[in-house]
Amino acid sequence: MKNIIKKIYSKTGIKSNRTKNITKHVVISFFYKGGSIISSLMIVPLTIKFLDTENYGIWLTLNSFIAWFSFFDIGLGNGLRNKFAEAKAKGDLTLAKAYVSSAYFTIGCACLLLMIVFLGLNFFIDWTKIFNTSPQLQKELALLMPIVFIFFCLQLLLKLITTIYTADQHHSMQGKINFYTSIGSLMVVYILINIAQSSLLLFGIIFSAIPVIILIWLNLFAFSGIYKPYKPSLILWKKKYLKDIFGLGMSFFIIQIAGIVLFSTDNIIITQIFGPEKVVPFNIAFKYLSISNMVISIILTPYWSSITEAYVNNDYDWIKKSMQNLSKISLAAIFIIAVMVVFSPLVYKLWIGTSVNIPFSLTFYMGVFFALTIFYAPYTYFINGTGKVKLQMYSILITAFINIPLSVFFAKNLGMGVKGVIIATIICLIPHVILCPLQYMKIINKNAHGIWNK
Repeated sequence: MKNIIKKIYSKTGIKSNRTKNITKHVVISFFYKGGSIISSLMIVPLTIKFLDTENYGIWLTLNSFIAWFSFFDIGLGNGLRNKFAEAKAKGDLTLAKAYVSSAYFTIGCACLLLMIVFLGLNFFIDWTKIFNTSPQLQKELALLMPIVFIFFCLQLLLKLITTIYTADQHHSMQGKINFYTSIGSLMVVYILINIAQSSLLLFGIIFSAIPVIILIWLNLFAFSGIYKPYKPSLILWKKKYLKDIFGLGMSFFIIQIAGIVLFSTDNIIITQIFGPEKVVPFNIAFKYLSISNMVISIILTPYWSSITEAYVNNDYDWIKKSMQNLSKISLAAIFIIAVMVVFSPLVYKLWIGTSVNIPFSLTFYMGVFFALTIFYAPYTYFINGTGKVKLQMYSILITAFINIPLSVFFAKNLGMGVKGVIIATIICLIPHVILCPLQYMKIINKNAHGIWNK
């Protein structure tokens, strides 16, 4: 692996230490992400075989529902990412540890409160109505939901360690965690098919536990090794440190909520209008074309914290050159999406056979969605890295409010079906496609004022 990375440095003429570090972690991430993508694709037909189409649709919708609660990190994860990187760039290690401590203990308390409230409400919720499924599943869902939710809360807290790795420009760590999770999940499904009867409860418990077990190990490994100087300490939890993280984190918090509404409600909308079985073709098309987004995210992720460090040190030349390269990569990725859409019928047939029918029109609009997302993604990472996120916050908040009623209107009232949901989301992306590049140009040319510079 080291020899491959050295050859890339030599052939591409990379000299900047910052860019060398990014390239190293991108190459490593491609290896792990490639394994994750292959595993996630292989797991779909196996899961359908184990659960059947309806229960798989319930599981997908359940995950979308649980994802709504990820905003209970109150944006502290992204706030910690920027503030930890800034503190390290300035050489203030005590401040960096204080930020880590404040984030861990605050999110820990929020998760504990969240679990208590959820366990209390669970007795009064009819999950079969929420997931639009058979009343006979209520007992199983009433038992599964709190278990999955508890594991989710633990994951919300424990995944802060990957934020620290990323902020410290060890960008490939998240890819490694996803890889081990995907491989573990694939192995578990294969074993379940051979030794167990179909059970949504068993499936949900095991799949929820796997990432938590891996993250527990990573936290113990990191805070007893490389990040021992930053091990969370209750003594360092102070309001002023929390305020520093939360000041920036609040904007990220609102963006997270709006992002969840904009990008994670589609499965729930489809379930309520058409039933959980219709979530499956939508999700398969999404999973197939999301490969392009996964690849581009491998490249973009390291730039967030690197841009933070470069922006603090006024290294605008490096930022400009990096953004030019990222824009070219995005255009190449959009071309690949077009090719993926053209060959999608063949891919679906080889991948899942004839068990699920995915209309070509659904794949086409899903391709448009990912093409737009990838086009403005580099500018979003730049904006997040600089912390100038107020404009992004307002724009995504407005479009999030529009998305759900627009999705219902297109899918149900206009009779567009499932594809109407993704068309509505595409329309909601248009303001971001325009505003993000425009804000980047203003900031990088040092003529951003007012909302453009907040």
